[in-house]
Amino acid sequence: MRRRMAIAAVAVAGALLAGGCGGSGDDASTVTMWTYPVIADEKQHRAYWDEAVKEFEKKHPEIDVKVEIFPWANRDEALTTALAGGKGPDVAYLIPDQLPKYAPNIEPYDEHLGPAAKKAYRPSALRATTVDGKLLGAPLLMSTEPLICNKKVFDAVGQKTYPTSWDELLAMAPKFKAKGYDITTYNGDTANATLNVTYYPLLWQAGGDVFNKDGTSVAFNSPQGVKALDFLKRLVDGGYVEKAPLTKTSPNIEQTRVAQNKVVACTWQHLPTEVQKFWGKGNIHVVGPLKDVKQVGYGTVGSLAMFKRTKNKGAAADWINFVTSKKLMDGYDRESGFFSPLTGNDLYAGDPVSSAMEKTLDQVDVGPLYEKSRDVMGVLAPEIQAALIGKKSPRQALADAERAAKGITG
Repeated sequence: MRRRMAIAAVAVAGALLAGGCGGSGDDASTVTMWTYPVIADEKQHRAYWDEAVKEFEKKHPEIDVKVEIFPWANRDEALTTALAGGKGPDVAYLIPDQLPKYAPNIEPYDEHLGPAAKKAYRPSALRATTVDGKLLGAPLLMSTEPLICNKKVFDAVGQKTYPTSWDELLAMAPKFKAKGYDITTYNGDTANATLNVTYYPLLWQAGGDVFNKDGTSVAFNSPQGVKALDFLKRLVDGGYVEKAPLTKTSPNIEQTRVAQNKVVACTWQHLPTEVQKFWGKGNIHVVGPLKDVKQVGYGTVGSLAMFKRTKNKGAAADWINFVTSKKLMDGYDRESGFFSPLTGNDLYAGDPVSSAMEKTLDQVDVGPLYEKSRDVMGVLAPEIQAALIGKKSPRQALADAERAAKGITG
């Protein structure tokens, strides 16, 4: 996942598609789970699951659990192929935008999760794993991407307060520009940058959304959508953000102004773990999501989903509930550097940066949970880019994207 799913793979994706698609087979006493490199260190990740399986099987000697760790690359192709061939896993780690895609194959989890366990979750975590009123995954971890700022840059400029709203960010921008600093960043790469992290948070902050309430049509071509794009356009036209990333393929962070000479004041598109090498952890100030009419930012929720093909659903539920019990989940979240989806569960009380990040978890939106979400993003991203580089007006860009999206949503 880049802590957003961009961690290096631990195996070759081709092995999955070439026949390495293990499943529970005919043995109803076996529960097979597919997961991915959530813990960056391969040995540490494997050791965690080995220990979890060992502890679980002591309590459930009648159940044999097999955890298979596959790469992030081509995971959807591999899982789709396996499920179509009846050889998929019983349980899999899924992120929110995968849930609608696999919803026909997923066993709704509401009846397997007790009322107390369900009540313990943050509402934002449950919303992220619920599709058409059905809970499709048991939340295991959360992430959040609020605005973070570089204290050293603020000190150099002589700015004592941090921006919490669009208006404040725009008001401060000329002062930072005069000193040679970018007030923030924007990545317009249409191939690699996800709108969940770049444009959508602004759309939500303006009070808009990507789809209408039932997901039958897009809703971004709205006064709120135009307002969000106008805000970005003011940042670009004012010279308050670096222009190269608007069109170039995303470079390594070492090649960006975020890293070079510490010239970026704030960003909502990078995590503290990414920038601390360059800024210094003591210089990271977590502001929280920006706000216009709403205060909301992007984050994701990793969950464990059970498939309908599972022969022993009781055994699979026992395993999922064991893994998502507080003790096991806290250990996994700490080792992976993610956050707990449980209400009020502060895992990083002694760490001022991570603790401040935790306080934003209830303001997280994971993005639209509809089957065509990724396809719609694919037609919207280049239109946003066209507006930002001056080829189209924000209104025209969103109108053109809406027309293209109608061919996707029907």
